[in-house]
Amino acid sequence: MSAPDYLPGHGLLAGRTAVVTAAAGAGIGGATARRFLEEGARIVIGDAHARRLKESAHTLAEEFGADRVTALTCDVTDEDQVQALFAHAEEAHGRLDIVVNNAGLGGTAELTEMTDDQWTKILDVTLNGTFRCTRAALRSLRAAGTGGVVVNNASVVGWRAQRGQAHYAAAKAGVMALTRCAALEAADYGVRVNAVAPSLAMHPHLAKVTSAELLAELTEKEAFGRYAEPWEVANVIVFLASGYSSYMTGEVVAVSSQHA
Repeated sequence: MSAPDYLPGHGLLAGRTAVVTAAAGAGIGGATARRFLEEGARIVIGDAHARRLKESAHTLAEEFGADRVTALTCDVTDEDQVQALFAHAEEAHGRLDIVVNNAGLGGTAELTEMTDDQWTKILDVTLNGTFRCTRAALRSLRAAGTGGVVVNNASVVGWRAQRGQAHYAAAKAGVMALTRCAALEAADYGVRVNAVAPSLAMHPHLAKVTSAELLAELTEKEAFGRYAEPWEVANVIVFLASGYSSYMTGEVVAVSSQHA
């Protein structure tokens, strides 16, 4: 089954300012940044890869206008860089409405062979980075007092076991738990916190770090017989960031056709 047609924007995020982490390149973050612009938002994109970030920002600014796209290099394992990213968003656009925590790092290693460094690196980017950015987002949104939305990128692996993914699964399960706890606290000042949990969304980096055999095996588990396009995950992020999900908080929404 082939991917459906790409959907046009409907102004669902018009006038809002969003921060999207790990947004350089062709993955879910880049697709989300584009979809947000198509829905009328202003965006600040962050990524640890300065060159790719500059190229992505230039491409989006040319298409959607330089006044709607800004970028700042941000490694989510560095608290100073996280603080700088959120300060930049407020300075550039005068407000903050939406934060998408997309930064994450994968890898494959059997648990008995996994080093402390492998474990720590995955956790620091994927879980601790989401914590740092969620904390910064909630501080900013609470101070503004105008509500807002945080959307975290989790994974179905946070629910389901997969060989060689103990560190990644633990990190993504942590993102889910962080989302639920943050949602309870943020509700006090009108901020919603939700997450998406994709199963298999194909992008160039995933193809580089995953064997063709494993990708084929994972694709076979999908009911549609194909992987998701990154923009299909971004569509659900748009929904969670928009007023159409106004009564949803603390939810983890699977973007998946897997049944096992």
